[in-house]
Amino acid sequence: MQTKMILFDLDGTLLPMDQDIFVKTYFGLLAKKLANYGYNPEKLIQSVWAGTGAMIKNDGSLSNEDRFWKVFSDAYGADCKKDIALFDAFYRNEFTGVKEICGYHPQAAEAVRKLKEKGFRIALATNPLFPQIATQNRIRWTGLVPEDFEFYTTYEESRYCKPNIKYYEYVIEKAGVKPEECLMVGNDVTEDMVVTTMGMKAFLLTDCLINKDAKDISEYPNGSFTELLAYVDTL
Repeated sequence: MQTKMILFDLDGTLLPMDQDIFVKTYFGLLAKKLANYGYNPEKLIQSVWAGTGAMIKNDGSLSNEDRFWKVFSDAYGADCKKDIALFDAFYRNEFTGVKEICGYHPQAAEAVRKLKEKGFRIALATNPLFPQIATQNRIRWTGLVPEDFEFYTTYEESRYCKPNIKYYEYVIEKAGVKPEECLMVGNDVTEDMVVTTMGMKAFLLTDCLINKDAKDISEYPNGSFTELLAYVDTL
């Protein structure tokens, strides 16, 4: 079946990074920002981790945003929701400091543009753990802009996360395509290559490879952006 849409992961795919350093820097900046408003750094980070874990396990009954704030409120009480504006301000301002520890790969933006020129529909299937403003910032760090994508997933409107196959079912429903008409490009064997179980094609970008379970990656087309473009030409 003809490939119509290409789905890109963001972190570690279009945006090169060391995941551990990214998280450490992100949490450090967040804790520094909110310490001025009475949030104990250790408790804050633990609570954000708990909320993140809840989103990853989300059963679809709530949006990821509501799931996060439900768990976060368990730690701080319902009144903490008045501080959502503080979090939004952080993602709009201080969060940009994370850009300094992320890499930049000019071939990432180039690949997206070339594939669009070839007529492929392009969407960003990034794990929807972040709000829209944070996702938009991370897109810009790649040398692209949000408008380069037909859509991108955020925690406001998503109800599942990777590697839950229901997340990808939501993405293809949103796009109005069949799994067989899509190619997923990602760097995480567990989170991104799972699409092959639903009949979707996948390409494993190995520049910032994540393979926590040490799986054999030879079963997936894989390589750099150069190999990706060559692979797409064979579809």
